[in-house]
Formats: sequence, C-alpha cells, structure tokens
Amino acid sequence: MQSFQKYLFLGSLAALFASIVISPGVYADSMKEEVRKRIQRIQLGPRPYFLVNDMTEGPLKEALQRCADSRTVFRKSDFSIGHRGAALQFPEHSKESYEAAARMGAGIVECDVTFTQDKELVCRHSQCDLHATTNILETPLAAKCSVPFQPAIIDPGTGELMQVATAKCCTSDITLAEFKTLKAKMDGFDPRAQTAAEYLKGTADWRTDLYGYGTMMTHKESIELFKQLGVKFTPELKSPEVPMPFNGMSQQDYARKMIDEYREAGVRPRDVYAQSFNLEDVLYWVDYEPEFGRQAVFLDGRYDDPDFDHVDPSTWKPSMDELAARGVKIIAPPMWMLLALDNGEIVPSAYAEEAKAAGLEIITWTFERSDLRGGGEGQWYYQTIGEAIKKPGDKYRVLDVLAKDVGIIGIFSDWPATVTFYANCKGLKY
Repeated sequence: MQSFQKYLFLGSLAALFASIVISPGVYADSMKEEVRKRIQRIQLGPRPYFLVNDMTEGPLKEALQRCADSRTVFRKSDFSIGHRGAALQFPEHSKESYEAAARMGAGIVECDVTFTQDKELVCRHSQCDLHATTNILETPLAAKCSVPFQPAIIDPGTGELMQVATAKCCTSDITLAEFKTLKAKMDGFDPRAQTAAEYLKGTADWRTDLYGYGTMMTHKESIELFKQLGVKFTPELKSPEVPMPFNGMSQQDYARKMIDEYREAGVRPRDVYAQSFNLEDVLYWVDYEPEFGRQAVFLDGRYDDPDFDHVDPSTWKPSMDELAARGVKIIAPPMWMLLALDNGEIVPSAYAEEAKAAGLEIITWTFERSDLRGGGEGQWYYQTIGEAIKKPGDKYRVLDVLAKDVGIIGIFSDWPATVTFYANCKGLKY
C-alpha cells in the first residue's frame, strides 16, 4: 500500500512538473501556431508590386524593389486602415469588403455608423446613400425612399444631358429588418439613366463590379466580425441628414449608443478609434466616455468652410493648440491638407507642422481612392501636389513623405494591401 501511495505521490509530482515546465512550452507552441496562421492569412496580391514597378527610378523605388524581391511574409499593421473595408474592388461596408481588408493586412477597419428608422445602428458611408450603394431601387423598398427615382432629361435632338437622374434613399427611411434585406453594391450611379436598373450601373471604370453584390452589415455585426478577424475598430459617427432628435434620439444619445455597443461587446477601449467630422461628438466622447475618448479622432472637414484656409493658421478656429487643450489627441484631415510643393518636391504643409507642434497625432485619408492613370492634376486628394504626380506609382512617393516627414500614425486606404506592403517594408510599428 505504501509503495502504491509513493507511486501516486511521484505521479503527482511529475504531473505538477509537466504543468510548470512543459505546459508553457506547449502553450507557446500553440500561440506560435496561431501567429503563423494569422501571418499566412495576409495576402497582398499583385497591386503593391505593380505600383513599385511603375515608380520613377530613385532610392525609394530601389528600397521598395529590394523588399518586393526578398520579403515573403507580411504582418498586419495598424498603419494600414481599411477605408470602408476594401472599397476599390468590393462593395463598401459589406462583409466581403471587410474580410478583404483584413486579409490584406489592415490592422484597423472602418464602419461608418448611421441609423435606421427604428434607431438601430448600421454600416453605411452616408445616411442617405442607399440609392447609390445598394440595390434598393430594384426592390419594393424603393417606394419608401425620401426621393423616388427620377430619370434623366436628355435633349432628343442633341443628346445633351439637361438634368441628371436622381434618387434619395436613406437608412432612416426603412427599418433594420428592411435594411437587412438589401444587398450592397459598388458606390456609383449613371447620371443619364432612364430606368432604375440603368441608374445602378454607374461604377467608375477604374473600379470593378467583378465581385457582385455584398452582404449588408449592422454596427453590432461589424464588431463581432472584426473581433473574429483580429482587427481594431474605427467607427465614424456620420452626420445625420434628418432633424435631431430623431424619434426621441438626440445627437448625444446617438454618440453614446455607438460607444455602448463596443462596451456591451466587451471590446477594449484602446482598440477603438471613434471618429467624427462633428467636433462636438469628439468632445462628448472626451468628456463623457473618457476611456474611449482618449483616442477619439477629429476628422477635419473645415476645408468646406469658406473662411478656412489650410495654409493660414489665423483662420483655424479652433487652433491646433486649442484642440489639444480641449483634449483632442488625434486629428485626421485629407492627404492634400498635409502636403505642399517646394521647388517641385513634396513636403509637409504648414497645417502638418502646426498639428505636430501642438502635440496632435495625425491620421489621414484616403489612399487608393483616386484614378491616377492620367496623373494627379484635378484629383481631389492630390490637389496641393497634383503637378508632381505623373502616374500611379507616384503614390508611394506621397506615402513616404506622409510617413517619414509628416509622421502620420495611420492612413485609410481603399486597397489596404498597398499600405500594408509599405508599412512592412519600412518596419512601421504603429
């Protein structure tokens, strides 16, 4: 009996030793396997390499070419932010678009947040864009649109377009259940359309309809999907296009509801970059949702203000210092506001320098959202440096200045693979 007890005792010691010595190794191996699987899932495809080959000869091209020739494993990067998912080729804010962005290494993915008639939060770039981004006009729900489809008016003699085709369909026109019956499509419409079916066929020729319709997503569904994909969150609270309060929901209720859905899902505040063009939304989060507000993003849309001049700090109200003093940590203007030309060279703008001097971190938008096959002239996102942009490969020159000289911490892209490639080649750790 004593020998049997001794055997049990020694067996217990062996088990304890295994749990202390062996289990950590087994655990480490399982973690390594999970990391390996996640790395394997990052697939960039040919586009980054196409852009590198298209670049003008120089040190940057040589460095990226060496990386292209030697690097075979890529990791996701928070520097690479999926703008509406991967909207260059997939219907924006669809499940398929989000999955594509994560597969291309976006460390952060965006759901633009708006609301339905029954005050449920859904992912759409605008409250009133369903006519251009879904199949609603081909469904019975077209009868609920704020503005029904109206065909274009075309001069029968000259063929001249006298009045564009119009429609306006809002998420607030329909319930959540109705929203979920729709299918996402590439953003666009045909201004010369005579029928609703023609109206829906307006995809730009530098995009594609190859991947067909996509799956519509609620905000809560996007949270669960992003958790599964292992990416962080950047929800944008969209400006309502209906009077607020809406059915009893105030603007602050709306801002709070968005944050509550992350809290209810158990998402860590540090993984959420809540954003808004409405400074009051950002300040609400700073003041009343401080865990989430500490990295809330002020999307700077003041370029639409006729009194605002992005090169004249005296016109910035509030100033960069005032924003920082109020608790704003991250500012996010479009790329062109951060860039200028100096003797033909792309350099940081006065706006960029002032933001950095005030201690603000900078995110910018949007890479891969312009057709640069004919150069940068006339392209909105490159308007301050357009004459220096001659071809698509020049995008990497722009990204290099933004990363190295402006010091951005992240950039939205309609095709995250191109940014993921650059971030990995340059060793960016954001």
